[in-house]
Amino acid sequence: MTFCCLGGFLAGTRDTTQTVDGLLSPKNIKLFSYIELRSATKNFHPSNRIGRGGFGTVYRGTLRDGTEVAVKSLSAESKQGVHEFLTEIDMIADVRHPNLVTLIGCCVQGNHRILVYEYVENNSLAYALLGPENKRIELDWNRRSAICMGTANGLAFLHEELEPHIVHRDIKASNILLDKDLLPKIGDFGLAKLFPNNITHISTRVAGTVGYLAPEYAMRGQLTKKADVYSFGILILEIISGRSSAKATWSAMQKFLLEWTWQLYEEGRLLELVDPELEEYPEEEVLRFIKVALFCTQAACKQRPDMKQVVTMLSSHTRLNEKILMAPGLVKDLMGIKGDFRPANSSNSETPIPSTSSAKSATNLLSSPMSFTEIMPR
Repeated sequence: MTFCCLGGFLAGTRDTTQTVDGLLSPKNIKLFSYIELRSATKNFHPSNRIGRGGFGTVYRGTLRDGTEVAVKSLSAESKQGVHEFLTEIDMIADVRHPNLVTLIGCCVQGNHRILVYEYVENNSLAYALLGPENKRIELDWNRRSAICMGTANGLAFLHEELEPHIVHRDIKASNILLDKDLLPKIGDFGLAKLFPNNITHISTRVAGTVGYLAPEYAMRGQLTKKADVYSFGILILEIISGRSSAKATWSAMQKFLLEWTWQLYEEGRLLELVDPELEEYPEEEVLRFIKVALFCTQAACKQRPDMKQVVTMLSSHTRLNEKILMAPGLVKDLMGIKGDFRPANSSNSETPIPSTSSAKSATNLLSSPMSFTEIMPR
């Protein structure tokens, strides 16, 4: 029998002897008992808690063989039966990529729905970049650009290379984990498939992700790959600026991060966005990354590149076609009137644009194919 280094069964393994409470193990992952995971996390002790999100709480654990793992106790209740749940988990576990967190096992005893992931040493980008000072990690430009590129590659894999494709729908700093070499691994991908009727990620209960929501997703719940692209654009701006997108505290105008970025772009002052902690960086490359973020956050989803195009655009071998770049879309006052947004260059009036006007604006898409990049002349 063949095992992966973290104890999960490799794709293609046909072992069916392992059972927990009479359940046959899926072919790709290991089934853990609740007692085993409770022991690994010292009864889910608060001191072992390393994260909390919309889907549940994550604990650091150590298995009997000494392997360190991240144990995610799901807080949502899936309406699927055990067999259907395991089928979905098995599909997620079959997804392997250097920039995706590996799912190695699960527990489905009684009411417990627990996922067991590989342990990623440096926690999340949210801690490393945006967290308390004692939790932060020094990230120079090489590391920041590698995090952007790695995350882009992981998303491109989910969107374009998998069958069926996976839309993450909650790309944010806390879902980007950093390994021992500070390279990114996307977490929580595929979980939305497990809870389609219970988790929307558009409620005030998850206000921490408001700054990442694409306008069409926040307005009408229209979830496509382009919603992930929008969120990724916001993530780039956070990585470059060292600032959170969820707080309107940047610049004297009290603008949100994306809104402020567009103002700086229009005024030709984009480098003012760069994190003061970055003392040395290649200006042209940083400017390229910021402009790519603006392409990713266009108001109309069809005006955004797909993730494969984003990977290309981040490369220095192409020239960005800024002639088609328009003002980004901004979700306006989600805590008040849900679903309204306005372009970043619209009036600063406190009165939100009515939903019908917003929807009309969002559907005013380009009728012909766009070229986001131009090949650099030799």
